[in-house]
Amino acid sequence: MKELLALLENYIILKEKNRELYYQIKDNYDNFKDFLIEKLGYNLIFHEDFVKLEKIPGRAEGWMGIEGFTDIKEYIFFVILLMYLEDKNKEEQFVLSFVTEYISNQYQNEKIDWTKYSNRKSLVKVIKLALKLGIMKNNDGDEDEFSSNENADVLYESTGISRYIVRSFSKDIMECESLEELMHHNFEGVEQDKGMLRRNRVYRRLLLSPVVYNGGTEDSDYDYIKKFRSSLQENFENNLGWDLHVHKNGALIVLSDDNKIGDLFPSMKGESEAILLFGKLIREKLEEGKLVLNLNDEIVLSRENFNELLLELRNKKGSGFKKELRDSKDEYFIDVLLNYMKDFLMVEEREASIVILPVLGKVVGDYPKDYLAEEN
Repeated sequence: MKELLALLENYIILKEKNRELYYQIKDNYDNFKDFLIEKLGYNLIFHEDFVKLEKIPGRAEGWMGIEGFTDIKEYIFFVILLMYLEDKNKEEQFVLSFVTEYISNQYQNEKIDWTKYSNRKSLVKVIKLALKLGIMKNNDGDEDEFSSNENADVLYESTGISRYIVRSFSKDIMECESLEELMHHNFEGVEQDKGMLRRNRVYRRLLLSPVVYNGGTEDSDYDYIKKFRSSLQENFENNLGWDLHVHKNGALIVLSDDNKIGDLFPSMKGESEAILLFGKLIREKLEEGKLVLNLNDEIVLSRENFNELLLELRNKKGSGFKKELRDSKDEYFIDVLLNYMKDFLMVEEREASIVILPVLGKVVGDYPKDYLAEEN
């Protein structure tokens, strides 16, 4: 079980950095092979230098992306860096200035000005990700110096792993005209078996998404969840020690304390604490009749009303928030919590409205009864 959890939590596992885990995965692969191949439709790559599980989502979600990347330009820099490393042999050395020159020549959207701090900062983010993934090594120098000095240089070394970072597609993805068409390629080879396609998609969504909502009578994925609930529960429990909760309007995986991975809710983060309290406030408003549910157990609010509820929460409970949330401007406070809830599929922006989704009310919290009394 721990080997599968490690594969799910890590983008890639390098033998050089974790030799014991590398061999444990190879030795125990048969124990979870069926779950990966038959249920998830995933491919596990074994290489002499690493092992990598290709984790493909069942549906693209807004929260999916590279942690720490905040600009599209950073994704472009990363892809161009992978292009640069494609021609580098294992242990071949190069300097940072070669990379900046290559990016400048390949970048098509604009002329990259490396005298701009924002561009240098974005590249440093990309370099640090590449080092973390193990596709290159730092042999001499500090890339952080490049943030403050455009003339700073660093000596790197290719590990030869970069060509395995991006998935291979059977077709040219430039031919795809939509996200849906690109996602369809993720199931290439199983189009004729609609049952397998749906099974893989459902398992992937439950595995990677905070919650899978019921899309109505035409939602074949949720129909599968209801029909095969026992089998889904058994497979997630036996392979990962996780529990499946299925409700009228949504299904989600609940992780045990011993088998937690990834970014979770609730957590020790200050934003998580505030949202637990927000969930309780929403429940209270429902009980008082000040808010109403629609037929899908959603609450549709104007942006103004949603913002007012968040500020009411801070006014009532904010003394216990972390300093950043307690003392920030209203706009920042609202933006941080809104984005956090969007990432966990607790709220959704629909045109001029904010829709509170059912999962927000599943886990709520409050301070101990004597906490606010002591504060006052």
